[in-house]
Amino acid sequence: MSNARTVWGIGLTTIAGDGTVLDAWFPEVSAGDLDAADAAAAAMTWEALAGADDRRNVRTEPVQLQVDLDQAPASTADAYLRLHALSHLVVRPNELNLDGIFAHLPNVAWTTAGPMLPADAARLRPLLQRHGIQVQGLDKFPRLTDYVLPAGVRIADASRVRLGAYLSPGTTVMHEGFVNFNAGTLGASMVEGRISQGVVVGEGSDIGGGASIMGTLSGGGSVRVSIGERTLLGANAGLGIALGDDCILEAGVYLTAGSKVVLVDGPNTADGGKRVVKAAELSGGNGLLFWRNSVSGAIEAKQRTGVGVTLNEALHA
Repeated sequence: MSNARTVWGIGLTTIAGDGTVLDAWFPEVSAGDLDAADAAAAAMTWEALAGADDRRNVRTEPVQLQVDLDQAPASTADAYLRLHALSHLVVRPNELNLDGIFAHLPNVAWTTAGPMLPADAARLRPLLQRHGIQVQGLDKFPRLTDYVLPAGVRIADASRVRLGAYLSPGTTVMHEGFVNFNAGTLGASMVEGRISQGVVVGEGSDIGGGASIMGTLSGGGSVRVSIGERTLLGANAGLGIALGDDCILEAGVYLTAGSKVVLVDGPNTADGGKRVVKAAELSGGNGLLFWRNSVSGAIEAKQRTGVGVTLNEALHA
């Protein structure tokens, strides 16, 4: 990944009949500065692909843009270029400025023929039906696969991964998996649960079915929620702190920063009892095993040895 703080993109933007910029598609994205000669050559290619679609009351126009990643998004095309840069793996999650991005993303009717204004979708419904065009969603963010097809990645249900997701080669997102924008995997991983905005998952980790990772800086804390390498979140587990490498969170356990955790292998208290800490004190630790005591109901933890989880190589080749 480049350390450059600028990215550029060339592609097409979709504009509604009232002038609203609905999206921007950047199949060409790179770090650094846009070369003038390359820009001129690309302009001719994309100009030939531009045009109007009266069925959706939109037109497409060529777009060329370079943005400073340290500055906040300034337009719809700017916001889309940042999302493309993430999904093209040009920049990692949390390493670019996305302040105010929602204000630059209009709510769009996402159809099988492309984006359009929701009001136009309602007004032109008979025409859309006649052409076999269906509305698949109403949202500010589109599906990742409508814009980027990441190499070496499997996505079982495309509607559950947003543009702006960062998916490394070898990642598998199963049917119930969800990956938000500015979030994703830093290596081959199994995703059967939810990866919220701002969360990154390390190489070889497994997010079990129905598991959920809370979003960045959840609860106003100062620790970024993330998962290290070879860590397992059991089915229907929940996580609100960072976990390091080779950790295991038992199925069904919901661990937030304020959860009280009994340290079963730590030093006893003055009265001979087990030490109890808030989960936030364990945030980022490696080799931790968390489970719920089936008798007392308390969340317990201890240090463990060995690898947390080993992925099936055949599924993540």
